[in-house]
Amino acid sequence: MSVSDERRRRPEELRSHQWYGTDGLRSFSHRARTRQLGYLPEEHLGKPVVAILNTWSDINPCHVHLRDRAQAVKRGVWQAGGFPLEFPVSTLSETFQKPTPMLYRNLLAMETEELLRSYPVDGAVLMGGCDKSTPALLMGAASVDLPTVFVPAGPMLPGHWRGETLGSGTDMWKYWDDKRAGVIGDCEMQELESGLARSPGHCMTMGTASTLTAAAEALGVTVPGASSIPAVDSGHDRMAAAAGLRIVELVHRDRKLSDILTAEAFEDAVTTVLGLGGSTNAVIHLIAMAGRAGVSLTLDDFDRIARTVPVLANVRPGGQTYLMEDFHFAGGLPGFLSRIEDLLHLDRPTVSHDTLREQLAGAQVHHDDVIRPRDKPVAEEGGLAVLRGNLCPDGAVIKHIAAEPHLLRHTGPAVVFDDYRTMQRTINDPDLGITADHVLVLRNSGPKGGPGMPEYGMLPLPDHLLKQGVRDMVRISDARMSGTSYGTCVLHIAPESYVGGPLALVRTGDLITLDVERRLLRLEVDDEELERRRAQWTPPPARYERGYGALYNEQITQADTGCDFEFLARPGTVQDPYAG
Repeated sequence: MSVSDERRRRPEELRSHQWYGTDGLRSFSHRARTRQLGYLPEEHLGKPVVAILNTWSDINPCHVHLRDRAQAVKRGVWQAGGFPLEFPVSTLSETFQKPTPMLYRNLLAMETEELLRSYPVDGAVLMGGCDKSTPALLMGAASVDLPTVFVPAGPMLPGHWRGETLGSGTDMWKYWDDKRAGVIGDCEMQELESGLARSPGHCMTMGTASTLTAAAEALGVTVPGASSIPAVDSGHDRMAAAAGLRIVELVHRDRKLSDILTAEAFEDAVTTVLGLGGSTNAVIHLIAMAGRAGVSLTLDDFDRIARTVPVLANVRPGGQTYLMEDFHFAGGLPGFLSRIEDLLHLDRPTVSHDTLREQLAGAQVHHDDVIRPRDKPVAEEGGLAVLRGNLCPDGAVIKHIAAEPHLLRHTGPAVVFDDYRTMQRTINDPDLGITADHVLVLRNSGPKGGPGMPEYGMLPLPDHLLKQGVRDMVRISDARMSGTSYGTCVLHIAPESYVGGPLALVRTGDLITLDVERRLLRLEVDDEELERRRAQWTPPPARYERGYGALYNEQITQADTGCDFEFLARPGTVQDPYAG
């Protein structure tokens, strides 16, 4: 249904009218300052004002093209009769920002929320894609609840090296292990530096970025097919313009983000992530996003849905062969969703259609090995599993389709590292006597302990084991793992060790049992001994004494509840500012 089929909102019904349309002194000042910006009255008065929130930055290779894409969004807004205004917001570069952009996800969410609330904005176009930017932008926008469209940054082009097609992140880990094992040398690594990431855009594997932009499309907040368009494809420019056209219509229809981000939409996003074999990071981010939308989403929902949906996307690292450009031309997310329609809520709205059913009409798959048929899945069940046990009473996650099958049921002695730096310094110490049967344990790497829950979860294997051909071991931590990573890595242990969770009580030599089929992670130590250890445990010192880090430490919640700030996640209303 188009705006022409409905009553168009009158200018005085627009939120921006409070700034521009009254007879008071403030409104006169707002109009005068807009003239100072060089705009004519007929360019903006009475028209929907659209904020374009752009995470472009010179140091964010995932978003370096978004400055140009913003012009395409503006083109669409102007064409539809709106008035676009571009706002620079924090860039969260997975590559460069330390200790981790996860520390700053909630900062961008706050910036998004307060910017949209405090300016004369009727609707928003959010531009992001690098891992934490997608959830941050949508969390903030959900808290304001304006008409909103998300523009994904898009995956980079596939990498190439000596006849090999490379996946960013995934092949970085692979070839770095080969270097440590002595299989390749410095010359090869120098060539790989120039071949691994060869265009703007986020990782072109089914890492966290591709997983979360696909989740955004499944939620219904992008135009159809947007999440997989390669960043440098001309189709990406057209998609950005289409988003600009669409947001103006959404404003006229007053279709707010809360109309899109329903409980059914989040359930479909979880189904999508699991069927894609997506990143474990999506668990934390979707729970946080749902919370901002007033939807209850838990670890148990992920595990329940995982048992009902097969993995159909043969995209690395969960799949064996293909990358995001292959996925896009095989039909993209519309094609993928067309194969699991019976698992979706088809009568919910999206930003582009009145129902998801209408949006998927005519969607096709053009390559059955990239997007598998239901009778030939990559895996019979969704790509993630939620574990419970005395080592993770509030849960932990594992991407079991990226693990060596023989390790999915394993009992071995622990080798414990108290922090990541110690692990880096000592992992090759022969006195540790690490074998392939050991369980590597890293603690103090969670939300508070990390700080910020860095992607430390894919602990490196000792050099001597790599040289023996070992490429996987059971690894356990309260950290996260890059979505481009792989291996038998148990992550997000909650509560974290820094706050006294059971992981803080593990000692080197303790036996640990992992049984993915039983969804079990257990420390084989009796309760009495654990209580003795707990009585001896002392909390580590605070990571920050002031600044944003101190606020983070005070307010951050645990991984199982989304790592949001308590004061942002709590229910409650915030009034619009008085503009007069």
